[in-house]
Amino acid sequence: MRRLTLLLAILASPVSAHEYWIEPTDFTVAPDATLTAQIVNGSDYTGTNLPFLPQRFVRFDDVVGGQVTPVPGRVGDVPAVQMANPAEGLNVLVYQARNATVDYKDWDTFVRFTEHKDFTGIIDTHRARGLKEEAFKEIYSRYSKSLVAVGNGAGQDSRTGLETEIVALTNPYTDDVSNGMRFQLWYRDAPRANVRFEVYDRAPNGTVTQTFLKTDAQGMVTVPVKPGYTYMADAVVIREPAKAMADQTGALWETLWANMTWAISE
Repeated sequence: MRRLTLLLAILASPVSAHEYWIEPTDFTVAPDATLTAQIVNGSDYTGTNLPFLPQRFVRFDDVVGGQVTPVPGRVGDVPAVQMANPAEGLNVLVYQARNATVDYKDWDTFVRFTEHKDFTGIIDTHRARGLKEEAFKEIYSRYSKSLVAVGNGAGQDSRTGLETEIVALTNPYTDDVSNGMRFQLWYRDAPRANVRFEVYDRAPNGTVTQTFLKTDAQGMVTVPVKPGYTYMADAVVIREPAKAMADQTGALWETLWANMTWAISE
């Protein structure tokens, strides 16, 4: 496990500006209250709040007990989520952003990115594909979830059909988390085994700490948690884009970002 304390700053580079997460105002909400949450784009668990823009997402749902309901909203709403009288139980907010592209300004930036994400062999694959070691374009997509307890908070997270997805096997609001929270990481229909699983925790005083974990052979991982902290997990798939996508966008690589946020009550 590798840990480091991060400065709360957004770095303007593809290495650090990709995280895209759902940040509830409060992770525990009364059934007769309004569930509000921001869509945030940034890095190191700090970023810029984005408005509700349907043209920016493929889906934006609230899943409670297997029932899927589109998140209501008006164009330009900030916070992006403003749900009055949410259903009681574990509400799983699910957001899939539309594809976007980013330009790597130089080769070294991409090398640092692959090292940070522990993409073993990608540099060799890049060379084997006959690609130059220079600036290029990447296409990426985001698949974000957030766990919110409404009322009793009872329920269980499950797969929701995202191409890559973090599934919480532990309910942080009703289960015993003294031994940590269990997660399983998926890509399409298979668990992602032996890959990097990044976790950011935010202490009550605002300090953010990053932890590098690794999934096991079944794509599972245990995350130690503390009362009063909020958490964000992130895991990234990198692949060669489909030919049609590459031809249309000019992208040489494609990344898919799975994300999840939750909190532990004090």
